Amino acid sequence: MEFEEDDTVVLHDKHSEFDGQAGTITQVVETMFGDATYTISFEDGQEVGIAADQLEPAEAEE
Repeated sequence: MEFEEDDTVVLHDKHSEFDGQAGTITQVVETMFGDATYTISFEDGQEVGIAADQLEPAEAEE
C-alpha cells in the first residue's frame, strides 16, 4: 500500500519506541529502487525511513 503526506498511519516496528502509535506522514521519499520510505511525525518525536509494510492506515476518528 502507498501512502501520501498528511495521511495518519499506525507504525508497527517492535524496535521503535513509537510501535503501535498513530502518527502523520510528513515526508515521502522515493528510493533508487522505486520504493517509497516515509517520515512519520508523532506527538513526542519522529521516525525516518519507514517502509510501507511497517504501516497501516489509522482508523478515522468519528
